Amino acid sequence: MRVSTRFSDSVHILAFIEVYSKTKLTSETIASSIETSPVVVRRLMGVLREAGLIDTKKGSAEPKLSRPTNEITLLDVYLAVEGDRQLFTLDTSTNPECIVGGNIQKVLGSYYEDAKMAALRKFNNVTLQDIIETILVEQKQKEQRQLNK
Repeated sequence: MRVSTRFSDSVHILAFIEVYSKTKLTSETIASSIETSPVVVRRLMGVLREAGLIDTKKGSAEPKLSRPTNEITLLDVYLAVEGDRQLFTLDTSTNPECIVGGNIQKVLGSYYEDAKMAALRKFNNVTLQDIIETILVEQKQKEQRQLNK
């Protein structure tokens, strides 16, 4: 089973729009950073636009964030692109006559729900501004390491 990258790609798109706000931002340019197709970027941008996270103009390479980066949380992005999708999936084809198989869904499901809620609470406390600032710190450190070689 392939794990979805819609969430991380959407955060990537939003950060890219802010960091490169002074340049022409075509879906091709953004796609080259994510290493995906422009079609995927356009689809995700459509979802982000519908969720009120970005503003776009048809035929124009000028996407803008619809609100300041410190007002966009990871939870906003997650809910926009993933909705109520489960973070973890239980195997429902287990033997109900077995001690483990007959109880694993209820027991593990409870832990999965706790983990999901903890993740969503964390997402609600991390803003796009936090992500961008950390990206810029990482870049400065990378540049400094290059200078020290």
